[in-house]
Amino acid sequence: MRPLRAATAASVLLLAAGAVLRQSREPKELWGYVQVRSKAHMFWWLYYANNPTKDFTELPLILWLQGGPGSSGCGFGNFEEIGPLDREMKPRNTTWLQAASILFVDNPVGTGFSYVDDCSLFAKNLSAVVSDMMVFLGEFFTCRTEFQTIPFYIFSESYGGKMASGIALELYRAVQKGTIKCNFMGTALGDSWISPLDSVLSWGPYLYSTSLLDDNGLAEVTAVAKEIMDAINKNEFGLATELWGKAEGVIEENTDNVNFYNIMTKDVPEMKSNEQGNLHLTGLYQRHVRNMHKDSLNELMNGPIRKKLRIIPDCVKWGGQSREVFENMAEDFMRPVIDLVDELLAANVNVTVYNGQLDLIVDTMGQEAWIRKLKWPNLKQFSQQRWKALYVSPESTETAAFHKAYENLAFFWILKAGHMVPSDQGEMALKMVRMVTQQEH
Repeated sequence: MRPLRAATAASVLLLAAGAVLRQSREPKELWGYVQVRSKAHMFWWLYYANNPTKDFTELPLILWLQGGPGSSGCGFGNFEEIGPLDREMKPRNTTWLQAASILFVDNPVGTGFSYVDDCSLFAKNLSAVVSDMMVFLGEFFTCRTEFQTIPFYIFSESYGGKMASGIALELYRAVQKGTIKCNFMGTALGDSWISPLDSVLSWGPYLYSTSLLDDNGLAEVTAVAKEIMDAINKNEFGLATELWGKAEGVIEENTDNVNFYNIMTKDVPEMKSNEQGNLHLTGLYQRHVRNMHKDSLNELMNGPIRKKLRIIPDCVKWGGQSREVFENMAEDFMRPVIDLVDELLAANVNVTVYNGQLDLIVDTMGQEAWIRKLKWPNLKQFSQQRWKALYVSPESTETAAFHKAYENLAFFWILKAGHMVPSDQGEMALKMVRMVTQQEH
């Protein structure tokens, strides 16, 4: 069945969102739902750029895609990373609104405040995720004409980067065909799950080099990584996902529960005795989705934020369908999308890769490994570039990152940051945004 364009109900909601605009408060914001398929509803939240010297029309628009799959951009990305307020509702000094308008979307459907009326409608693969997002973006740019000519970028984190690669390619094609009118300028893949196998194979060496594994631990992690590689080579992606969960368990046992998002911290996940189903999937869900729904954020989203928004259906709880989102995508987890990045580069789309130095789940070694596999003709020239040290300000003497770029590919090595780069190094993340969107060099 052809996806509903939702020209009636969804458009009304897009426009009705203006009615709940908080005129008295900066920054200007809008929100609403788009019905991307029959009985599948996607929630979005837009903040207009809030810069003291520039109007929003002089700054780009950034779409932020969270990971998981099943983690909420409107919740976690907004209040924990880059939005105007933190989860204590205090102003964030490093909000990206200084450099751009931000569009948060709870994606795939079922994430955050997004929801489905029928459990058969959860996305099961990347193509379904991309298809839904194309419906959403078509509606958004049709209704919010003020953004059609503004430079538009897709920034992402974790599994959001995998989704961003597919969405960016499909959006590029839609713009070329004229079916979506927007000024698409590129995508940034942050600590992104582009090549799961390259990440998995680098876990042992990375932990060993940082003194978090001994010889015995390295041997155990290497053995389970090889099991994952064998499953992927046989196209047994469901099995590979289960083994991925097993591998993380092996790492936790050997490292005294290292935090997968920042190796300088410790994590002791709660295992609830009433959890049902596949134990490895349960562990993965707890580490990578429920971890993003901590009590304080959960209370904020289902309390004050829900009251503010005024359009969330009574039957919808923020994060209430996140586990189903995650589990329905299980067959897709371990599939690589290096080929999509190659297609983006071949189409001359600007691609930025950025990674936190202290991230384990998507460590920098693994990112560099899949980049070496690109078939992009300019890869050799990119690789030969010398990286350049970056500082958060001219006065600073502390190296905050390294950067190199060639043609339409760029890489940022963000120091002292884990998986959530904007949370750990907010100033450097904001500087990176300005560089990627060509506001500074």
